[in-house]
Amino acid sequence: MHPRKTELAHTVLQAHRAPLDLRQRRALILCDGKRSLAELSVLLGTDAPTLITQLQRSGYLDTDDASTAPLVATVATPAPPVERRRSMVAARIYVLDILALQRNPTAAQLHRVLQATREEEDTINALQLALAHLPALTSEGYAQRVRGRLQEVLPEAHLAAVLDNAPLPV
Repeated sequence: MHPRKTELAHTVLQAHRAPLDLRQRRALILCDGKRSLAELSVLLGTDAPTLITQLQRSGYLDTDDASTAPLVATVATPAPPVERRRSMVAARIYVLDILALQRNPTAAQLHRVLQATREEEDTINALQLALAHLPALTSEGYAQRVRGRLQEVLPEAHLAAVLDNAPLPV
């Protein structure tokens, strides 16, 4: 079984204010009609069959077989849980990419500041500053999704420092 996006899914993914959480968006992006449910389980975790089933019932996914049976029964053995890697480098690169996508002089300046950081404390300060300015550069929902992704990739020791102590933009 190879789940693939419906027209509704394509439309929802293009509208960044869709009613999907980050995990559902990631699942939709990965469901390209080429990956099997087993492969998706490795990428998304052991609850992928349930997540895919929910997206299918909501009209976001089609499958290549005619069966409408729940997808949960399709995977015989659950995939091993995916260990999420947390890294300051991954968080830094992610925010650099987000800032590079913004067509704004403030975002360009924030990008240069973050790119120039070498010390961990400077990186934390630059990430805080970028997060504080992001809602003014994009929509509030987009900024929240960025915060959610950072919550997944930042080392746990730095979560509170970066996400809770972001300074207010000036």
